[in-house]
Amino acid sequence: QAQLVESGGGLVQAGGSLRLSCATSGRKFIWHTMGWFRQVPGKEREFVGFIRWNGDTVYADSVKGRYTISRDNANNTVYLEMNSLKPEDTAVYFCAAVQTGGSSSPKDWDDYWGQGTRVTVSS
Repeated sequence: QAQLVESGGGLVQAGGSLRLSCATSGRKFIWHTMGWFRQVPGKEREFVGFIRWNGDTVYADSVKGRYTISRDNANNTVYLEMNSLKPEDTAVYFCAAVQTGGSSSPKDWDDYWGQGTRVTVSS
């Protein structure tokens, strides 16, 4: 069964960095668009960014210039490099995969989701 498993979350001070990983298994996701979303309790899931099969990336304005998404198809892993972190970046971060070109709406990502990894940025 195909799975996405996020890791790398934790507690970091404002201005710091973290790298999240999304390990895929059970099938090949080489041709999938891989996305990252985040969610704060009581709020809707928020788009962070995605990377297409060809390496094209799209980011939310709130993270543009601070976050970088990359993928290592040989190791079946997608990464989210987060720099210059702010307290408002605190959330549970989710990895997702879809066979289309990608969208900023979580509702369009109906193929696969991970269980999330928590990121806390202290001020």
